[in-house]
Order: sequence, then C-alpha cells, then structure tokens
Amino acid sequence: MTISVDQQTSTIKSDKAYPEELPLANVILEDRFWAPRIAVNRNRGIDIQYKQLERIGAIAALDLSQPPGPLPIPHSPHNFVTPVMWWDSDVAKWIEAASYSLTTHPDKKLESLVDDVIARIAGAQQPDGYLNTYFTGREPQKRWTNERDFHELYCAGHLIEAAVAHFEATGKKTLLAVLERYLELIATVYGPNPGQKQGYPGHEEIELALMKLYHVTQKPKHLELAQYFVDERGKQPHFFDLEARARGEEPAKFAFGTYEYAQAHKPVREQSEVVGHAVRAMYLYAAMADLAAELGDAELRAACERLWTDLATKRLYITGGLGPSKDNEGFTVDYDLPNETAYAETCAAIALVFWAKRMLKLTGDGQYGDVMERALYNNVLAGVSLDGERYFYDNVLESKGDKHRFDWHPCPCCPPNLLRLLTSFGAYIYNANSSQVSVDLYVQGSAVFEVDGTHLKLHQRSDYPWDGKVSIKLELEKSAQFKLRLRIPGWARSATLKLNNQAIELEPVVKHGYAELERTWQPNDEILLEFPMPVEQVRAHPSVRADAGQVALQRGPIVYCLEGVDHKLPLHQIILPNDAKLEARFDSRLLEGVMVLTGMALAEELSGWDGSLYRTESPNLIPIQIAAIPYFAWDNREAGEMRVWIRSQ
Repeated sequence: MTISVDQQTSTIKSDKAYPEELPLANVILEDRFWAPRIAVNRNRGIDIQYKQLERIGAIAALDLSQPPGPLPIPHSPHNFVTPVMWWDSDVAKWIEAASYSLTTHPDKKLESLVDDVIARIAGAQQPDGYLNTYFTGREPQKRWTNERDFHELYCAGHLIEAAVAHFEATGKKTLLAVLERYLELIATVYGPNPGQKQGYPGHEEIELALMKLYHVTQKPKHLELAQYFVDERGKQPHFFDLEARARGEEPAKFAFGTYEYAQAHKPVREQSEVVGHAVRAMYLYAAMADLAAELGDAELRAACERLWTDLATKRLYITGGLGPSKDNEGFTVDYDLPNETAYAETCAAIALVFWAKRMLKLTGDGQYGDVMERALYNNVLAGVSLDGERYFYDNVLESKGDKHRFDWHPCPCCPPNLLRLLTSFGAYIYNANSSQVSVDLYVQGSAVFEVDGTHLKLHQRSDYPWDGKVSIKLELEKSAQFKLRLRIPGWARSATLKLNNQAIELEPVVKHGYAELERTWQPNDEILLEFPMPVEQVRAHPSVRADAGQVALQRGPIVYCLEGVDHKLPLHQIILPNDAKLEARFDSRLLEGVMVLTGMALAEELSGWDGSLYRTESPNLIPIQIAAIPYFAWDNREAGEMRVWIRSQ
C-alpha cells in the first residue's frame, strides 16, 4: 500500500568505507531524457566550443607566440579580444570534457586533437615548471604577486582536473606529468615554511582538484597541499593584506570591500554563513567535504553541514540556482532571491552539484541528493539551449522577453563547465563499494559493479522525470550479500516499494532519505519503486519578498514556468487559483518532447480602465487557459516573457 514517507534527515556516522562514485565507464545511459541531451553535448558541444576557443585565441595562446595586447578575431563584431588570465582554465575544462567523452565514446580524431592541445600546453611549461600562458606570455613580472585578484592557482586547479580525467580516460600521463611538475613548483612557493608565501587562492578550485589528484596518485603531498590551502584560508595576519602591501597597494582599496567575497574573512572551520562569490564558495565547500571524508575530520564536516543548512534554508532558488547579485556574482543577505534580476550563474549551480555529490558521499544523507537533482534538472540544464549551441551565464526566473542565451561570452567559464558536467553525468547516478550500492538518481540504463566478490549489472527502467515508476533489476553471476540504497526524493509525498512483486513497508527501511534493503540478493531480483507525481503549487518562505503572494509549479523534480509565446495576455496578469486543476500531458512535438501542464487560471480584464490609472473597484477576473513548460526549456522558441513565480489567488 502507499504510505507517507518521513523526509526528516539526521546526521549519520562518517565512514571512509562509504561508497565512492562509480567509474564513468561502468555506466550506460539509455533514457529519453538525459541520453539525447548528452549526445547533443558530445556531438555538437565539444566541436563548437573548441572552435570558439580557437576563434578567440585561447588555443593559440598556448604557443606563447602572441604579443601582449588585444588579438584580432576574424568575423567578430568586436574585432578584438583582450587575452585574459583565465583562458587556461577554459581550455582545461574542454580537455576534461573531451576526456570524459573518450571514456564513454572512444574517438581517434578527438583523441588526436586532445593530444595536440596537451602537447602545446607541455610546450608552454617553463624550465622551473611554471605553467600559465597569460603571465608567461604577457606579464611574467607579475607571477605570484596577486593571488587575491589573479587566477594562477585557479587555472592550475582546472589543469589538474583535466590531467586526471585524461589519465583515467586514456592511461596516458602526458598531461599528468606536466601538472605534477607544476605542483612541485607551487609547493615551494606556498606553504608554512620560512621563505614561502603563507597564502591560498583568491578563486578557489585547486583545493578540490588536488583531492582528485590524490585519489589517483595516493601521494600524501597532494593531500597535504589541499589541506594547507583550506586550513590557511582566513588566518591572521591576512595573506591578502600582506600581498597587497608587497605590491605597494592599500588593502582597504580592495574592489569588493570585504574578504567575504572570497570566503577568506575567517578560517573555514569558523564559518557558518554562505557568503561572497557563489562559484568560489561552492568549489571551496566541495574541497572541504572531500577533506572531511578523507581525514575523518569531524570539525570540517560540521562546518560543511552548517554552511549547507544556511544555503538550503535561506539562500537557494527553487530552481537550484544560487547567488542573486550581479555585483559580486554571489550572495547578499538571507532570503534575498529576486527573480527578474537573479544572477544564479550556471557555473554556481554546477559547482553546487559538485558539493552536493561530495556531501552525499560523506554523509549518505538524501537531502544532498535532493538538491543535486533539483540543480541538475532545472538551473543547470537551463544553461544550454536544446540544440547545444547557446548558453546562459546567469539564469533569471522572470523575463520581459529581452533575456536570451549567447553564442559565446567574454568570460566563457559556463559553456565548458556545462560541457564537462554533462559528459561526466553518468558518474553522478550511483555510489558503490564491495558491500553497498547506492542509487542516487533515477535514469534508465545499466551500471556494472563488483559486490560481495561477484559481478553485478544493475538495470534501471524508467521514464523519469516524466513518470515516477522505476524498475531495478539485478543481473548477478551468483547470489550476493550487500546493501542496496534507493533515494526517496524529498519532493515525494508518498512512495511504494515492491521486491519481486511483494510489497515492502517503507517506514522500517527508510533511513536518511533512502530505502535501505540489506539481504542476500539472487540473480534477476527486481525492485519496483513508484513515486506519485502530482502537479504542486509551491510557496516560498514569507521572508522572500520577491515571491510574496505568488506560487511556483512543480511536478516531480521539474520546476515549471510560463512563457509569453503560449499566452495572449501579459504573464503578470495571470492569477492561479489555489484549487486550479492542472493536467500533465507529454507533448512529443514540443521542445523535443516535454511534459506540459495545462489548465484554467484567471486573468485581470482590462475593460473599464480606459483613461484611468487607479480605481477603487476590484478587478474583473476572466478565465484563461494556461500552459506551463519545464523551466530548463524556456527561451528555445520565439522571444517573449517568462515567469516561474505566478500570482496566487
């Protein structure tokens, strides 16, 4: 029978044996939601983005042959582009994405192109190991002089992530060796010893990259450097102050006024509010979660949990977006979640996915999987058009019709970030070790595991997120004893579970947001899960001024919006009754196939307002047909208005 599912979460003991993410090569996607999008990302995105990096000069910059100053860009409306200090990171993210693609879809032509780019990177490495094409080619005298504002360690971090992905995909150490040599230099520049800079990056990234590298090399020095950068952050005397004075600058003239911008206002273990630049914050917290898991560090874990609670309860958009302000590309104050001016950078939602995944591994708590899912299906996917060729940097929740995706951007961090996340998406579905398999996302396909000394191939069959029915079949060589954990989504008001067609009561087995089934499994055992997916009206906390008197529509993990193209009246005139009956129907011809919500609402009639700006009479309301589409799919048709939050009656 269907029963209520308690979604209250609690802390569980950290265990270093907790499952690791499944290797990307072990996962095959066969669904009609993610698989086509990832195919577009792979077949179009990789090539398009390489050509864009080539067009702007980021690839040529690797050869150190360009003179300082603006570079001519053929066919560009701006004619010139100024080289920037983060270009290496964008090239690195492209290599990382291409490497993930090579893992799942070997391609000799792409592999050769990646090898060529890596050879050019290796050629740019200096005799002392230094590797940053901007500073080497344009401002060599400024090496290691301004980590607060510059991006040397940030770029190094992305190059490390690219090197790890390339090594895991191909077995080649061509880029890995280059980055290990660069790290030898970095470890002499930064550290606690006399003659070293006792500092850390202004833009965090290298910390989580070092953890990835450590998991591959198992070299303690990589773990120790990651720990140093995290623990040194925010200590006094403040590194950014010392660095500024060494440059002859007054620290108080820092453009952003406070080191909250870079989460360096106090040591990380003392922090309890999510502040500053959103992407920087998420990268730092991801590294903190990695370190807490690796070191069994309860204090660092507690800091992660405090920060998560602050974000999830006060500073997170319903779409999984975060960081409302353009001024600092980040956070302001509690409950400040404007819609039309929302920043909600695509990179920030991607980085939130990174942090959520790590918190899920650290704690086993389903609340982190819920947010990971929310960000993936909404803010992250909205960042790229359905054809895979245009991108959002920021993601508003309301538009007058003047907001559109771009082909490229002067700061092109989001397109390659999307590229690498989508090409590695299979790694976010499961966690596993020899005694436990955790299903964190429901995506049709299969995955291969080794459990209890035997081979397991797990098959998921589902039309998720359009339908809440999930079948999981276990193809085993022989019987095996292990725990199977199935996430019960936080949006699910109820759920049913059957094992080999026999109902299982959920209350005894649901722990920390997961149904936990531990038994001796037999070949071809089958689990059936079902989550009803009613259309729901969601309300924001009363302290969120921007959403007062409004509701958002949600069905399963998908957040919906209204678009002007589907409505004859301005969207702000539409009022949704509390008892509105909305029907969900799949339209295979619309937006490459989406579930659409249709039904009747009300709208303010304009008759009687001629010649008047104000009046005392209540407005006359007339019935109107509405249609809501998934938020991720907006701005893929003709230009027009969009709203996530709808006036409520």
